[in-house]
Parts: sequence; C-alpha cells; structure tokens
Amino acid sequence: MARAPNYGQERKERDRQKAAKKAEKQAAKVAAKERSKPEGERESQTKTETAE
Repeated sequence: MARAPNYGQERKERDRQKAAKKAEKQAAKVAAKERSKPEGERESQTKTETAE
C-alpha cells in the first residue's frame, strides 16, 4: 500500500535545502571578495571588527 503524501514536510525539506545552498553560495562569495582585497585593507577591517 502506498503512503499518503506529506506535502508540508516535503516543501519544508526543499526550502531547507534551498536555504542551505543559498547560504553556502553567499559564504563563498564573501570569502572570494575577502581574498581579492589588498592585504592592507584586510588588516584594517579585521582590527575594526574586533574592536566593536
């Protein structure tokens, strides 16, 4: 006998996977942007972030 579909759970799982993929892409984008900055800008930004 076939199981009854649980559309709500399936949708939540798709949305969770989509959000995880989006967050991973965003993190990669931020990392790439950080790597492309000149060395002097990286140091000054990390010092100001830790001071806050």
